[in-house]
Amino acid sequence: MYSLSGHKRCRSLEFEFVSSPVVETGEICILELEKFCIISLTYQWILCICQLCALLTAVWFRLYLHPSKTSPFVRHVVATLLGIYFALFCFGWYALHFLLQSGITYGIMILTGVEHMHKYCLVVALGYLSFCQITRVYVFDYGMYSADFTGPMMVITQKITSVAFEIHDGMARKEDQLNQSQKLLAIRRMPSLLEYFSYNCNFMGILAGPTCSYNDYIAFIEGTPYRHRDLETKGKVNGKSRLNDPSPNTEVIRKLATCFISLLVFLSVCKVCPVERNVDDDFIATTPFYAQVVYLYLSMLTTRPKYYFVWTLADAINNAAGFGFNGYDSNGLPRWDLISNLRIMNIELATSFKVFLDNWNIQTAHWLKRVCYERCPYNPTAATFLLSAMWHGAYPGYYLTFLTGIVITLAARAVRHNVRPYFLGSPTLKFVYDVITWAATQIAICYTVVPFVLLSVGPSLKSWYFCIHIGCILLAIALPVKPRHLRTDSNSNQKQKAT
Repeated sequence: MYSLSGHKRCRSLEFEFVSSPVVETGEICILELEKFCIISLTYQWILCICQLCALLTAVWFRLYLHPSKTSPFVRHVVATLLGIYFALFCFGWYALHFLLQSGITYGIMILTGVEHMHKYCLVVALGYLSFCQITRVYVFDYGMYSADFTGPMMVITQKITSVAFEIHDGMARKEDQLNQSQKLLAIRRMPSLLEYFSYNCNFMGILAGPTCSYNDYIAFIEGTPYRHRDLETKGKVNGKSRLNDPSPNTEVIRKLATCFISLLVFLSVCKVCPVERNVDDDFIATTPFYAQVVYLYLSMLTTRPKYYFVWTLADAINNAAGFGFNGYDSNGLPRWDLISNLRIMNIELATSFKVFLDNWNIQTAHWLKRVCYERCPYNPTAATFLLSAMWHGAYPGYYLTFLTGIVITLAARAVRHNVRPYFLGSPTLKFVYDVITWAATQIAICYTVVPFVLLSVGPSLKSWYFCIHIGCILLAIALPVKPRHLRTDSNSNQKQKAT
């Protein structure tokens, strides 16, 4: 969710950096470029340079390797080879882990059959990722950074497990056992080796993602984007979706402008409010509690623009290649948000913990929902947060963050179901409720992610004495919430009575 800002650790979601004994191609370029540059180049810069190269490559890919001009085979080969090249440039021979992880899991899919391969792939892919992350944390310098190959592996792990579950849905489960989303994403045939590696390692997403569904990616490669999404739930065809090749230029320019503004804001304010100051003994001793709360919010607010930059740039790269078209809005304008990873205004104005999470790292949230939340028979909320913690890495602070997320989610759900109805009587009361819940949500988010940023449990929130944990547990116990299946039944009965 968040990362350490400043000199100690700078991790964009898909990239974390750790010292490496291998001399990467990117490192050689850095040393050569520094001879001609005033500033000292870091891996963050070389990563940005690679992404900008990927952006230009994406434009070339869309114009000269358009589906109308070349075959899907050629597009698969070129996308895969370019992706491997970018990975080798940034991470050296560590990039072979991407191919090894993908190759092992593809073998599992072929050898174990569709009945149980999704379970084996989840265990093996997540285990491989965890092994690399643990090695990075406890063998190399804790909390330090240089090129970390496990960042792209996190995205590849999502893709591997998504494909495995979607193949299982499409080839091992009956149609009436699937929900609407699973029917749409189900894979009805085994992908070829080339298709599988192209999906996992294409140049558009190998460095910063985001994750996308296999069917969407294949539709893009074959030149039929959105066609498999034409049919609505009532079986009607959206006529405007037939114009399935609109230009992404306007959207790419808009997203690049967002990237520029986000980077400018981050470079301007990132050192003004360092996160580490929240746990500084002198700051805690001399600052009133209300001022600590305000500073916590401001310090965490200054870390968000770098994520806005990384994720929006990754989205723009995919759009520039022609990937990400999601039909048309009510005004007839093309939507390019199929694989977008965030909605900035919804994040900053979120009035609940759920709304914030639904708009932050969207594709990872979709992955967690499809792989874990929808399928776990017991305590799906806790299981989902635990899987998220394991996927993020081996730092203890990650686990404290996601354990905190569990209790805050339960408390927020209890408050919404028991308190919110009393504020819906008038627009004024609703506005008051929204203001209060906005402030509470922002404080809860900041409180939750500080351990994630500081990496460890000890220093995290030592001035707060876990007061929000205690309060959320008491709220979750005191305010009853119906189980999910009972709420669903109750909503269905109300709709029936209304009709």
